[in-house]
Amino acid sequence: MMRSSYRDEDVVLLLKDITGLVKPQPTEERERLIQAGKHYSEMLPVEYEPSSQYMEAYRKALESYAVPTARAVGVLADKVLAAKGRDVVLVSLARAGVPAGILLKRYFKFRYGADIMHYGISIIRGRGMDRNAMSYLLERHRPEQLQFVDGWIGKGAILQELKKELRAYEGISEEVAVLADPANETELCGTHEDILIPSSCLNCTVSGLISRTFLRDDIIGEKDFHGAVYYEELREADLSYEFIHAIEKEFCADIVTGEAGEGAEEGKGPEAGKGREKRQDAKEGKGAEEAKEIADFFGVHDINLVKPGIGETTRVLLRRVPWKVLIDGRYEKDAALAHIIRLAEEKGVPVESYPLKHYRACGIIKKLGDA
Repeated sequence: MMRSSYRDEDVVLLLKDITGLVKPQPTEERERLIQAGKHYSEMLPVEYEPSSQYMEAYRKALESYAVPTARAVGVLADKVLAAKGRDVVLVSLARAGVPAGILLKRYFKFRYGADIMHYGISIIRGRGMDRNAMSYLLERHRPEQLQFVDGWIGKGAILQELKKELRAYEGISEEVAVLADPANETELCGTHEDILIPSSCLNCTVSGLISRTFLRDDIIGEKDFHGAVYYEELREADLSYEFIHAIEKEFCADIVTGEAGEGAEEGKGPEAGKGREKRQDAKEGKGAEEAKEIADFFGVHDINLVKPGIGETTRVLLRRVPWKVLIDGRYEKDAALAHIIRLAEEKGVPVESYPLKHYRACGIIKKLGDA
């Protein structure tokens, strides 16, 4: 099985260890290849090395948003329990879903004394789900036990990929459980608010030291799981369990009281008092529709270049070539966006005020004309 810095009792990663077999590529080179038609899963990015200022922003984010993240975990865990019962098997979508799945697993143990199985598998937009990993799961568990997990929903592209893939499997729920769903795609979420989930701020160093998943015929054989790299050289910088423990220590018996996003209102962010207004907006329409409106407004012809939500905006800044970042004017001084502002400043990316309905921020990837 795949190596990672996570303990075996927290997650079993159904991935092929391809460490040393793939040379990571610089961001701009990789972006040109993607926009020229090469699939992103056939390459790996050079992992972003955060500056000390950015790490300070991350630590403040973790301190300020551990409570709303923990509340989202609790709200979601109760919904999963109601839907699936105590013999649920969590199947996290690697890589961003894995920390969320570990938190759910630990919350089930904390709140209900239930020790549930948790796996991580790969699903790739445009390439589908790891069918070998699915076979492995279905040899060991009933279809109705499986519950897919991800960190958040941006505009729903992976969710649609999952639903399409699961049509081939009878008895498996197409619902994906997520901590945050500002796109308004599922009720199986911790909140519909665009909250900051601190694990979105970093790459492998908060995700068990594993890379994004990889799929290329010369390395991934017909019977192999999708691949990933283990970054053992970064173990001194690994914060994977620091993140888990920071959220876990905020678990409490009454954690599910109220909507998950209200945690920020109670405490530490300048966004206090704005959560209810934001949730009212989020009830109207879908995030995918808003992403299309943004694309039309800015003349972006490829919807895949528009990445709405705090988590997706952060990902654009960490591993793509950004054109600009949009921030809703109501949240310009929101502590949840401090790391985004810091990254944009470091990379020289313009930040513009734009009226967002479902989201607090949106990243737009630069169209490289000579791709």
